[in-house]
Amino acid sequence: MRPVRPVRPVRPVRPVKPVKPVKNVKKWRNLCPSQGEGRYYSSRLIVRKLASLVPVLPLHRIAPAILVPVTMLCPTLQQGDDEAFQSKRDAMVTQQIEARGIDHPEVLRAMRTVPRHLFVSPQHRNEAYEDHPLPIGLKQTISQPYIVALMTQLADPDPGDVILEVGTGSGYQAAVLAEIVQSVYTVEILAPLGEQARKRFEELGYSNVESRIGDGYQGWEEHAPFDAILVTAAAEQIPPPLVEQLKPGGVLVIPVGERYRVQTLMLVEKAQDGTTISRSLIPVRFVPLVRER
Repeated sequence: MRPVRPVRPVRPVRPVKPVKPVKNVKKWRNLCPSQGEGRYYSSRLIVRKLASLVPVLPLHRIAPAILVPVTMLCPTLQQGDDEAFQSKRDAMVTQQIEARGIDHPEVLRAMRTVPRHLFVSPQHRNEAYEDHPLPIGLKQTISQPYIVALMTQLADPDPGDVILEVGTGSGYQAAVLAEIVQSVYTVEILAPLGEQARKRFEELGYSNVESRIGDGYQGWEEHAPFDAILVTAAAEQIPPPLVEQLKPGGVLVIPVGERYRVQTLMLVEKAQDGTTISRSLIPVRFVPLVRER
């Protein structure tokens, strides 16, 4: 018989090292805000924020088994653009926009994509996809979804286009355009609205939108000429600087008429020789175009 080998003594279990606290907690909190804030982040912004945290978080020490999706860590990332809002967007496009004759594929795609409810105040989010404008403060409004789609289709946007918007407002029209074209320049004369819109563009990842505070009647000469110009407030006459800043072959879409009355949505087409042809389209009602005094 073989001699019984002595049992080896059991090695003592090493104590688990305490996890070092994550430095720069503010960065992590910025990525995952409290649920009460209800903020939404696009995938583009999440990627940028995670990339900024790589030097801070000891990701190489974290076992893959305990990694969880960002959306599980941050419920607000889900609630911003969840299935319920997507369903409302789809219904909006089908019932309000396609049913009225809008058929530009990229316009329809953009209207289905942009989270309109994030461009209005929290108390109006349940109404965001209904068939009417909504107040956004300072006596301004976000236009009816159909009007946004119509003006976008009239601009006949192509992927390489550069478009100017006069009257940023909530930023929704610029976001719809940014889903389609190369660059959008947008001007807002009311500073609080302009700053809010700029923040939305950053949070939603619209890096191809550039905004500024100023008198949109004068356009944005530094970035002219434009393939199209959209004016989202009613002017009493067609602003000559905007016509000058159009490319030959470009179009200007603008409501024209008296303040706080029914106006006319007009399409101004600029020919290759610089002459223009204006057409009256439909009656509309926009807030007046505010000018610098």
